[in-house]
Amino acid sequence: MRLTGRDPFETSGDMEVPLDTTAVLLNGPKDLDLAPLTLTVPGPADLVVDIAYSGVSTGTEKLFWTGEMPPFPGMGYPLVPGYEAAGEVVEAGPLTGFKPGDYVFVPGASCFEGAFGLFGGAASRVVTDSERVSRIDPALKSEGALLALAATARHAMAGLNNTMPDLIVGHGVLGRLLARLTIAAGAPAPTVWEIDPQRMDGAKGYEVTAPDKDSRHDYRSIYDASGNGDLLNDLVSRIVKGGEIVLAGFYSAPLSFAFPPAFMKEARFRVAAEWTRGDLLATKALVESGALSLDGLITHHAKPEDVQTAYRQAFEDPACLKMILDWEN
Repeated sequence: MRLTGRDPFETSGDMEVPLDTTAVLLNGPKDLDLAPLTLTVPGPADLVVDIAYSGVSTGTEKLFWTGEMPPFPGMGYPLVPGYEAAGEVVEAGPLTGFKPGDYVFVPGASCFEGAFGLFGGAASRVVTDSERVSRIDPALKSEGALLALAATARHAMAGLNNTMPDLIVGHGVLGRLLARLTIAAGAPAPTVWEIDPQRMDGAKGYEVTAPDKDSRHDYRSIYDASGNGDLLNDLVSRIVKGGEIVLAGFYSAPLSFAFPPAFMKEARFRVAAEWTRGDLLATKALVESGALSLDGLITHHAKPEDVQTAYRQAFEDPACLKMILDWEN
């Protein structure tokens, strides 16, 4: 497929040929709509990708939407959100190794004139460095957009001397992926805590329970996927001596805990950072081999023109695990 018969990697005289897109534009807290934007002209190592699906993050994107995001490099309004996207390559620069028709995962893009692209995946078309994207199976369709969260879960668990979780806090998409990856690694099935009845279902090979129904205080490794820093003191009380608490969520407020109980337990705290390309490739291999299923994690789809309702539902409806915007049609 070509873009209106023109080649965006060529220039017309001294003028670069512009490309246009329709994007979700966050102008400020809770001020969100669709907007036409001009894309930067691609270079020889860039791809032009028509996005088929983009996911709404209930972590970092929600904090931008509410205005609670602490200072972060590259942030500002207006902002194109979205770092979970999948689509088709429609133009490929000569240095990319890709070709039109390739179906790819896109972890966002910074390619918009007049808008920040700290994330930048929630758009009908993007220009991106080919080093950032990965070919994926077209049969994944919208599930291809979940690779960012799957790689995030894998990054929290991977690495030397990291312990598999035996307790996971939160049964959202990240918590479910952590549990599925634990089982895929051959480790004992973890316990998962959840307080919302609408999120108790959907466990595959592990138990989901409310914290007040769990009497255990001998967990070796607790992974918090809730993003709720107020739980730290309770989590410290649940670990064995020398146990570990992994902060796998994103926390907008400063974290604190009572020192004496943590001192007595010799508690260890670990912060899980952003996933790497190695995590993405490893996760993609697990999905392609069938060792990791992404089934049942997407609960809602919406048209881009319904973006205001879609984002509000993604952030405020507990029954919405993952909202996907369908750009394809």
